[in-house]
Amino acid sequence: MKKLLLVFLVLTIFACKTSKKEIPTPPNVVFIFADDMTYSAINSLGNNEIQTPNLDRLVNQGTTFTNAYNMGAWNGAICAASRAMLLSGRSVWDVNKFRKNWSNNKEFDKTWSKLMEGAGYDTYMTGKWHIDAKADSVFQNVTHIRPGMPGDAWEHEVQVAKFKEIKGTDTDPATLMPIGYNRPLSEQDTTWSPTDPKFGGFWEGGKHWSEVLKDDAVGFIEKAEKSDNPFFMYLAFNAPHDPRQAPQEYLDKYPLENISLPKSWLPEYPFKDDMGCGPNLRDEALAPFPRTEYATKVHIKEYYAIITHLDAQIGEVLDRLEATGKMDNTYIIFTADHGLAAGKHGLIGKQSQFDHSIRAPFMITGPNIPENKKVTEDIYLQDAMATSLELANIEKPKYVFFNSILDLAKGKQTKSNYDAIYNGYVDLQRMIRKDGFKLIIYPKINKVLLFDMNNDPEEMNNLADNQNYKTKVTELFKDLVQLQKDMNDPLDLTTIIEL
Repeated sequence: MKKLLLVFLVLTIFACKTSKKEIPTPPNVVFIFADDMTYSAINSLGNNEIQTPNLDRLVNQGTTFTNAYNMGAWNGAICAASRAMLLSGRSVWDVNKFRKNWSNNKEFDKTWSKLMEGAGYDTYMTGKWHIDAKADSVFQNVTHIRPGMPGDAWEHEVQVAKFKEIKGTDTDPATLMPIGYNRPLSEQDTTWSPTDPKFGGFWEGGKHWSEVLKDDAVGFIEKAEKSDNPFFMYLAFNAPHDPRQAPQEYLDKYPLENISLPKSWLPEYPFKDDMGCGPNLRDEALAPFPRTEYATKVHIKEYYAIITHLDAQIGEVLDRLEATGKMDNTYIIFTADHGLAAGKHGLIGKQSQFDHSIRAPFMITGPNIPENKKVTEDIYLQDAMATSLELANIEKPKYVFFNSILDLAKGKQTKSNYDAIYNGYVDLQRMIRKDGFKLIIYPKINKVLLFDMNNDPEEMNNLADNQNYKTKVTELFKDLVQLQKDMNDPLDLTTIIEL
């Protein structure tokens, strides 16, 4: 009898140990978010002019989604809408209504970080915020909350008011711009320097904001290292948003003679005013109208420099994560809130429907994520939220529009979660991307553009007026109208557009 009891106890202990081993430890999730970073600004993804060794590291160690898109915005600050969608899981027009709940201190429990916290995660946030909710109402640990852009006194509302005042007069809009805008006017223009701390911006406070964020992240990691709880880190860099400032050593990496103009470069985009991208849009006022080759190259040089500086900070964060010994149970997701024109199509900002402005890099690394893999299926960058929920074994709430990309990354799924990609910008632009084609509409002037994205990835050859593509235009327009209904889009194109 004693022997039987002893055997029973041994088997029970063994079963308990086996049971514990079978319960997986929830993985850590580190989300790294850039601002204004276009999909083509990474060396290992085809841009031989830019130096990004640490982002290349993520590409090589994980899976890259080469067609990740933002869904649009209700105002010029595209990043605000992008982040609101990301934190809430809602599509662009739905979140525009829902975000009012945040300003009224309601429904924080439905945000990305609160869902993670509810599953036992320690949550950390540092960097750019730029949404209506207060960061410390959503994250448990918060450091250095940054505004929409580094210290710029030329607020958009003030700018618009000034332009309205001078409309119809002989006043030159350029005279209203502070230092750092409408530049460089020539090779002799030295009114502004991206390395001089006196201009504030990223230098405000004495240390470059990207370096401060890196220090915050390392501090969070050291704190997380001492805890048994899984952690969710939201690291939101302001870089490479303007003012594009970086230390001199990073500017020196990019001699102007080594910078090439984009294939789609134009002195002036013909529809800029009707699509809302004229001189009265802050982003576009950064460079002179019409664009010059010299000014464009200077802006690209500064863009590359701040990205390489950002890359160096990301490298230190990755090194510290690896030093914890927890990387075998940590997923890293890197993306940006949208892209940036940086001279393409005669544009500087991100308020357009071209891929350079709505398409961002997107990489994921971690356990069982294939290395050095590229997935071309279309996704939304806001899929990062649903992806992390799946990693944390959290059931996706019904109100979350976006989808996990894990099955696509692992090859268990071969088709996109979306039949088409949609984008809307205030009431001035609408877009649908489907089956290798993109339809863009400028409602104010009844202008329709069609691009064959497989054969014309730079979007330089408009096919909308080609009789051979009339059927394609009609089909895509019909699909776009249906998407508008699905998205609760307030703009009715059927009353505006004549095909």
